[in-house]
Amino acid sequence: MAEPTFWRTEVWHPLTVHFPIALLTFATIVKLLALFLKPASAAFWQKAGSFLLYAGTLAAWISLYTGDMADGVVSRKLCDPTVLKDHEIFAEYLTYTFTVAALLDVAQRYRLLTYKPRLTQVLVVVLLLVGTGFLTYAGHLGARVVYQQAGGVYVPSSDCAEFN
Repeated sequence: MAEPTFWRTEVWHPLTVHFPIALLTFATIVKLLALFLKPASAAFWQKAGSFLLYAGTLAAWISLYTGDMADGVVSRKLCDPTVLKDHEIFAEYLTYTFTVAALLDVAQRYRLLTYKPRLTQVLVVVLLLVGTGFLTYAGHLGARVVYQQAGGVYVPSSDCAEFN
């Protein structure tokens, strides 16, 4: 029996999903802290948080795409595919939430939205906190798919003959 190739369709999702987790979590922390800093240093951290948000949102869309690719392979092998469906739904919620936050942030940064800038900053942070909640729950469901049902995981034969 031959060892399976590493570059299977379902492997692209775990390769891409950790970028939005890290980038969007740090974007939320940085933007939240920037609200409480003095204006001189807050400007730097707002800008840093914005770049983390933009990169994380792009990475979330890529992860959503690779998750759809993996779904076609993994869903047929799971004992309870409803967990995978819930994971997909919450991944969509988080992607849309962070996208709205990123669009609001871009609109404010490039002066397309000039009405009450402080209120817009607070609204962006609220969206980031809600998105982080979705991110945490989607991650929890993804871990249930992988660690409870071996979704996307190659299960070797009982004698591991393919590795000899």
